Amino acid sequence: MEKKKVEDKLNQLRVEGATEHDIELAMKDLGTQRATMYGWPNTYVFTKAMGVMLVGTTKGNMNVVIVRPTMVTSTYKEPFPGWIEGLRTIDSIVVAYGKGKLVCFLANLEAVFDVIPADMVVNAMLVAMVAHANQPSDIIYHLGSSVVNPVMYLNLRDYSVRYFTEKPWINRDGKPVKVGKFTILRNMDSFRKYMYIRYLLPLKGLELVNAASCQYFQKMYLDFNRRSVLSCDWLNFTSLTCSSMGCTD
Repeated sequence: MEKKKVEDKLNQLRVEGATEHDIELAMKDLGTQRATMYGWPNTYVFTKAMGVMLVGTTKGNMNVVIVRPTMVTSTYKEPFPGWIEGLRTIDSIVVAYGKGKLVCFLANLEAVFDVIPADMVVNAMLVAMVAHANQPSDIIYHLGSSVVNPVMYLNLRDYSVRYFTEKPWINRDGKPVKVGKFTILRNMDSFRKYMYIRYLLPLKGLELVNAASCQYFQKMYLDFNRRSVLSCDWLNFTSLTCSSMGCTD
């Protein structure tokens, strides 16, 4: 159905004599509209949906059980508590805070985010396979925790502060990283203001001083500019991650 909508829209635009530029813009708008309607906030979610649709259209007579977990995080028990391989979504944010690199966070503290331990996902997949073995099956299981055991971003903040205060991250020099409560930004407007005041405004001031002093502070300016760009990129990444998880007002 989606493919037909795309083809129909393309044919309509070409009949109307639209330019390639106009066609590109119109197709982007169509894609955004369809993604919004189906609840696909980014390409990651979209490609997961594509995978499910592909299985549905190509499985033929094969019995299929699809397991769709929410955010998969470290293990609850097996092979041992806290095991994780790679850092994604919420994990990268927690680790960045523990390393002292995350000074603010874009979130509605009362919002619930859905995570589930990796070993629970594996166990559910095994149970689903056994339960539907050798019988007709075409079912999707959704795995999550928010209905029975909801976790809010307020909990995430408090757990992170408590854990890294009691068990600080040890840096490359062998010294513990001291952490404190980070600034909570509830929406994109407050996020942009924070970025401007903390990074962009001081950088602009240093740029003017450097120019007035005949590049005397050039090394300091370049270093601060580099760190500001990295910080802005990281904070933008966390804000986009958080927005895609629905944690802002």
